Amino acid sequence: MLSQHLSSSHRAVPRYTSYPTAPHFKAAVGAEMYASWLDILPASDSLSVYLHVPFCERLCLYCGCHTKAVRQVAPVEAYAELLVREINLVAARTGSCRISHIHWGGGTPSILGPNLLRKLVAELDHHFDLTSLRDHAIELDPRFVTKPLAEALADIRVTRASLGVQDLSDHVQRAIGRLQPFHMVERAVGLLRDGGIERINIDLMYGLPSQSVEDVCRTVAQSHKLKPHRFAVFGYAHVPWFKPHQKLIDEKILPPQPMRIAQAGAAHKMLRGLGYVPIGLDHYAQETDSLTNALRTGKLRRNFQGYTTDDADVLIGLGASAIGELPQGYVQNAPDIGGYSRAIASGQLATVRGIALSDDDRMRGRIISELMCNLTCDLNSFAHDADRTFEYEIDALSPFVADGLLRIEGHRIVVEESGRPYLRLIAAAFDSYLNSSHARHSVGV
Repeated sequence: MLSQHLSSSHRAVPRYTSYPTAPHFKAAVGAEMYASWLDILPASDSLSVYLHVPFCERLCLYCGCHTKAVRQVAPVEAYAELLVREINLVAARTGSCRISHIHWGGGTPSILGPNLLRKLVAELDHHFDLTSLRDHAIELDPRFVTKPLAEALADIRVTRASLGVQDLSDHVQRAIGRLQPFHMVERAVGLLRDGGIERINIDLMYGLPSQSVEDVCRTVAQSHKLKPHRFAVFGYAHVPWFKPHQKLIDEKILPPQPMRIAQAGAAHKMLRGLGYVPIGLDHYAQETDSLTNALRTGKLRRNFQGYTTDDADVLIGLGASAIGELPQGYVQNAPDIGGYSRAIASGQLATVRGIALSDDDRMRGRIISELMCNLTCDLNSFAHDADRTFEYEIDALSPFVADGLLRIEGHRIVVEESGRPYLRLIAAAFDSYLNSSHARHSVGV
């Protein structure tokens, strides 16, 4: 029986794509401090670059991203010019460091179109060393993948495309305002592969309005026909206080918590049966995928793009709301396009908040990362440096032990397979900010 955790899974906790998490960033870490951190980066450091494009042609009702719908070309073109300026501002401080990873997110980054995508990559190539580029990924809306776009993505050496499929049932698509039948997704995958982009990720969601367990299973089965290298299966986060457009979703047709758990479990069982290896909380990869190899060799990482093989020394975030990670801490650009635009247009970095990491932050971040990635963590490897025994945290995990979701062997925490869906809740035991915070998060499962 999981009675205790069927109720505790309603607890709101972060997704732990960073630690501390973004709600705890402060204005004390701004553009000036970010500039000083960039100035002292060693030339030998490798960079991972994330470019955020906060525009979509149409806004989906479930969306939790920093984005807005635009119908005209002018705002997109103006934004691309700001990205060019920001690349120049960063490069002026870092020099021509090598970039090993590039990731485009949004929004719908393909809204830039072939020419602007080429222009921005050319700008990166002009200022930085792209000869060591290993992974170049982009998030795509299958409804807007065209042959010219696929050709442009191949030209700029994109190696991986993630397609937002979510659910393939007509009634669910209508409830979330995103109509994209299977043949549309299939066509998008075909165009990308014809262009030479073989590595395809499929993103699915559970907990959507009007969605059943059968809808989830049908979507997994249909999506598998496309032979994606990876799946990501995310729980819908209903946060209308943060994303007002979600108020258009009738809360009465959202699946209750037990059904959400059943949906996640059904997707997990199906994907395991189809030969995909579970990666952390919500990713699944083919046996031969680099993500699976990273898991087996202890090199799996987690960042703002989810589970990754990205081992770069520094993450540079470009664009409105983009978050960067440096040895000293995290930084975030102005989330509003107006604030971001004014800063970059005036020749200033757009950082408006962040956090400088303490030794305790770094220690807890490593523990949370190990749990989220490897489902195990030996606290003894941290206890000596921290001069502590983690008695409070271990006590907080006792209900999970009682429910058979994890076991504690001395100071080693081992999450059982049945505990995988509860990883966020388990990791939260080591979050020293959570209980004192007024930040609101999505439910844990």
